[in-house]
Amino acid sequence: MSRIHDEHRQLWRHARLRLESRLSRTGKRSSATGERPRGLPLLVVAEALLGVTARLTGLYQRGLHNARNVRVTPVEFTFPHLPPAFHGYTILHLSDLHVGTVPGLLDALPALLGRAAADLVVITGDFQTFGQPPAPEAARLLAPIMAALHPADGILAVLGNHDRAHMADALGSLGVRVLVNEAVTLTRRGEHLHITGTDDVFAFHSPAAEAALALRQDGFRMALVHTVDLVDQAEHQGYALYLSGHTHGGQVCLPGGRPVFTALDRHRHLAKGAWRHGRLQGYTSSGTGSSAPPLRFNSRPEVAVITLLRG
Repeated sequence: MSRIHDEHRQLWRHARLRLESRLSRTGKRSSATGERPRGLPLLVVAEALLGVTARLTGLYQRGLHNARNVRVTPVEFTFPHLPPAFHGYTILHLSDLHVGTVPGLLDALPALLGRAAADLVVITGDFQTFGQPPAPEAARLLAPIMAALHPADGILAVLGNHDRAHMADALGSLGVRVLVNEAVTLTRRGEHLHITGTDDVFAFHSPAAEAALALRQDGFRMALVHTVDLVDQAEHQGYALYLSGHTHGGQVCLPGGRPVFTALDRHRHLAKGAWRHGRLQGYTSSGTGSSAPPLRFNSRPEVAVITLLRG
């Protein structure tokens, strides 16, 4: 990595750690719509009630089975201005792994991912759950999954609202390039794909995230953001594709897959699957893992295989 990148990462790390400390003391989160109460006591109660209800009704094992039943979802996006060299380019999109929450999930993923070849892997945050397990342990548990991936253009990731600052370096030790308010450029036959990744803007928002979207003003651009909170800014900046996660597709949904809870402050209609926002196209992953309790109903976990087409 360059000296400029190292300095950027160091400045970000110090700012993020200060923000984490302050928000921990105040019981708030810093979102794209301003500082808000974290609402953790209510969330913990709701999660506990869900777990107890599932056990009492005999649905717990079914919900756990659903949370382990990861599907591979093929997705195609067509763009008139996609550089011809990237026609047919494939992106394996994972999100919300929540290491250690779903028993047995991490053991099953390497075989599944090993069969899903792609040119690039992107992971849109939430490796941890409320900062646990600690970053070194989370990296140890993730190592077999990262080792099963062999994309020609590497693995890019952004952090989510559950991830703490130290997770960036832990992922780096596995060969994952974590983008924290910075951009990279992929090149094929002299043509370029620009990718911007931001820090989380649901719980650890800072103005640097929006500023990062303006780092590149030219060419075909893709944004990696943990939530859909920056779609207005990305659309205004002329981005073509926006990939996110965070919502788990609802995790527990009504029949037909309608989410009961999206954990979004805005743009709740973009809570799952492929979507269009003005000129911007995007995909919100339903998540590869699950948060506590480790149950899913009417919302299957997924790994998306996205193909870019020119047309």
